[in-house]
Amino acid sequence: MRPQKHGIKSSSFVKFLYIAPFMLSLAVFAYFPLYGWIYAFFDYTPPIPLSQSPFVGFKWFHSLVENKVKIDQLLQVIKNTFGMSGLSLLFSWLPMIFAIFLTEIKAVRFRKFIQTVTTLPNFISWVLVYSLAFTMFSSEGIINGLLSQLGATDSPILFLQKSDHVWITMWMWITWKTLGWAAILYIAAIMGIDDSLYEAAHVDGATRMQIIRHVVLPSMLPTYFVLLMLQIASFLNNGLEQYFVFQNAFNKETIQVLDLYVFNLAMSGGSYSVSVAISMLKSLISVVLLFSVNGLSKLLRGESIV
Repeated sequence: MRPQKHGIKSSSFVKFLYIAPFMLSLAVFAYFPLYGWIYAFFDYTPPIPLSQSPFVGFKWFHSLVENKVKIDQLLQVIKNTFGMSGLSLLFSWLPMIFAIFLTEIKAVRFRKFIQTVTTLPNFISWVLVYSLAFTMFSSEGIINGLLSQLGATDSPILFLQKSDHVWITMWMWITWKTLGWAAILYIAAIMGIDDSLYEAAHVDGATRMQIIRHVVLPSMLPTYFVLLMLQIASFLNNGLEQYFVFQNAFNKETIQVLDLYVFNLAMSGGSYSVSVAISMLKSLISVVLLFSVNGLSKLLRGESIV
């Protein structure tokens, strides 16, 4: 029995070595940067070393709620964050429907062409996406040129400068960029459906739409709910690259999300300590959302996601 136990221990150690590089990467790139939270408790001004900066405790946290202007600004930023993340959450079912659409295309070459064309934008940087948007929708862009030639407008329409409906336009751009890539997991879920379910449906005389409704959709729902809960858990982490390249003086108030607000505070305003304090609060709220969603998953599905 002893050699067997020794063999089990050796096997476990080898498996640990397999995941050790990933754990090390996680520690270096995810946990070690948390040391930077200490800046929120100092009056830090670069290039003065942190060791020579005065310790101020929770001063910057109190400052976020002491000034009405800051409170209004922070509330607007939170509103923008919840609005844009909420739109993505509201239409989180689109990749699932798109995956069903793709798998229903019988022409293999056409299906692969559509999947490739819709997946490629995911690998394009937001800078290039904005370049495309500028080429199409700027005052001298393609769309304004066509409208002018058709006599539909006398002066150029400033699509990119408008703050109206900026949440919707940002959602449309991110959907265009990520729809094909997000559908890959659902396509894999469809490919994993047992063929006997299709055969039973055909024997019962089910139509194409009935098969989708009673076989395909129920088989995809577990994947959808797991991804939905993960999306809710990362509700505040909607990034800044997209909003950074699309922001301008006209739409800055409605396009600033929390990540972009923190970046602008640090880079433009020089308020490094305040930006770190806001980042800490955002991280704590995200952790609360994660555990809340995990508890909801246990309640509804009987199993957790973490």
